Formats: sequence, C-alpha cells, structure tokens
Amino acid sequence: MLNNKYITGSCTISNGVVRKNEQIVFENQHANLPDFLLSVYQGCKLSYPKFYKMDNLSKLGWLASEILFQDASLKERYKPEETGLILANANSSLDNDLKYQNTISDIPSPSVFVYTLPNIVIGEICIRNNFKGEHAFFIQDKFDAGFIYTQLSYLLDRDILQTGICGWIDVLGEEYKAALFLIEKNDAGQGVVFSPDNMNRIFNTVN
Repeated sequence: MLNNKYITGSCTISNGVVRKNEQIVFENQHANLPDFLLSVYQGCKLSYPKFYKMDNLSKLGWLASEILFQDASLKERYKPEETGLILANANSSLDNDLKYQNTISDIPSPSVFVYTLPNIVIGEICIRNNFKGEHAFFIQDKFDAGFIYTQLSYLLDRDILQTGICGWIDVLGEEYKAALFLIEKNDAGQGVVFSPDNMNRIFNTVN
C-alpha cells in the first residue's frame, strides 16, 4: 500500500555552517574540519564521550543526526525496528582509509582501522539511538535523490519501516557535506512532501 510521506526535518552541514530545517543554527567558517566538528559538538551542547573516538565521517554524520533528532521524540513514537537509514556518499571511507594506510609503515592502528567502512557511521547513529530497522549505505558519484527516494519509499510503503532517515554524508580531506532528512508518514502539518525535488532543493541550498 502506498503511503503519503513527508520530510518532517532536515539538517545540512557544509562550509562551516549548520542548518536545521533550512535555518542556520551554528556557524564557524574559519576552522579546519576536525576543529569545526568539535566546535559544533561543543556549541550545540551535545554529550557523548564516544564522539571523540570517531573518524571525521562518523563525527559529521553523528552530529547531523543529533541535530536532526532534537525535539523529534523518535524513541517515544517508534519502536527500534521501525526506524531505518538509507545513506550515500561519493568517497566511501577513503578519508579514513588514507589515514590508516599511513599507520601501516609503523604500527597499524586498530582504532583507525575500525572506521575503514563507510557504513560505520550508520552503526554509530543506530547505537546512539537504538535504531534496529533496515539500513543501507550506497556509493554514488553524486547525490541521487531519486535513487534514495525509491529505496526508502519501498521500505515505508510496505510497512517494513514506519520512519526513515536518508541522505548524504561525505568527507575527504577538508571537503565535507552532510544532508540528512527525516521522513515520516504523518507530518502533523509541519513537513513537506517527500520527493526527489524537495530533497534536491534542500540539498542544493548549500555548497
């Protein structure tokens, strides 16, 4: 059965600016990526000691998800198995793979090696929020809203999931961008229709 689906929240992080629902909530445009991610964590008053151990890709995705979920009350409204994630990027875990490669000539670092898969960011978000629904991470040349829409719609329309988080999380060196969307079947008058056009509009408002 096809269901009406809505984007009830969004979070984008790019070029030193964090936006929630298309409104700027934090800025720090003069820091390098590690310092910027730390400033977002501290500036948004988040608390999760494991954050400090994550690679930059996981930190970026985790921060975007934390800001996206603020005031969403997902744990109260959905069972763990009813929430899933569909994410994508262009560079896989290459940013961290290169760092791990640099440790091989000396002593390989297990703490770096553990992040040499792009779907680890999904694991970090799921562990934090106790999500146990279907999830997948795709590698694409560029953000393909139509593909992501099709993947998540299949799960929602068949009641495999009741809500989903989808979008883009990519890091390579100092280049980074996150765009996460919270998709629900009931918007309570707050959301916009879940469609590739609406995802692209939000995604393309930031560089």
